[in-house]
Amino acid sequence: MRIRVRRTGGFAGIERSAEVDTAGRSDAGEWAALAGAVLTAAGGGDGDGDRSRVPDGFSYEITIDGRTVRCGDPDLTEAQRTLITRVLKEGA
Repeated sequence: MRIRVRRTGGFAGIERSAEVDTAGRSDAGEWAALAGAVLTAAGGGDGDGDRSRVPDGFSYEITIDGRTVRCGDPDLTEAQRTLITRVLKEGA
């Protein structure tokens, strides 16, 4: 499974992105469960991420095996926040 996170916005407006390929990882099951929770919360379509955007807040695109979910601060679910943090920390 390929998971990519793209973060835009913020005070400085600097874009950051990272990607993790879970194939062959010992923790692939954890990643799959987290990714599944993010996709399930998004429902049938992409999340819009703009419901209650805050000035200088971050916007995110989470792409999981070609399916993209859009979300943003302060409306992140716990699964989204955890997945974003892990990908940006561990990804290349």
